Amino acid sequence: MDRSEQRRIVEALILGSPEPLGAAKLAEVIPWVKPALVRALVEELNAEYEEQARAFSICEVAGGYQLRTLPEFASYLQQIQPTRPLRLSPAALETLSIVAYRQPVTRAEIEQVRGVDAGAVVRSLLERKLVRIAGHREVAGRPMLYATTRRFLEVFGLDQLEDLPTLRDIAELTPEGDVLLPGGDATSADSSAAEVEAEQPAAEDAVVAAFHDAEPLGKPH
Repeated sequence: MDRSEQRRIVEALILGSPEPLGAAKLAEVIPWVKPALVRALVEELNAEYEEQARAFSICEVAGGYQLRTLPEFASYLQQIQPTRPLRLSPAALETLSIVAYRQPVTRAEIEQVRGVDAGAVVRSLLERKLVRIAGHREVAGRPMLYATTRRFLEVFGLDQLEDLPTLRDIAELTPEGDVLLPGGDATSADSSAAEVEAEQPAAEDAVVAAFHDAEPLGKPH
């Protein structure tokens, strides 16, 4: 089997899968192909798409590869979509940001940060499959723990949770490098790495803004 045929098989598998396919899974299906070669084949396919000015590319999301249309065509695709795109309220975005950065987290911990009841919002995120139940905290009452899902990664175009923007990244996008924290305090992007890491869980306001501005990497093709 030559390299051209291997690329075609990779392309067919990614195109035909309803969810992202990882390099290891693709390597299991294609004879004499290892995960490292899969990654190289994907890079070659994307180079071909770019050279040919195609309207799509293979994106690495949720731990796998998925063929997606380019973001520049989003406005056209929205006109023919049978369902409305995912829309989240400010309360849902705030709750989701808390879960994403503090997971696993209990409902009480979410409510401590938000200062309001979060039951209805958490149920909504569970129904949308953006949040999942990740066990129980071993304390009195054994409250449920919540964490983000693979769909969360897919929707926000992330390959893994480590790809979430850090507080320093968010600060660099704000005027004069300051991030507004709950209570009206600000933290500077010039803080040391240790200080940034320690303060990151408190930056929900900035994180909400980051989520609100985030655009998924096109639509699955």
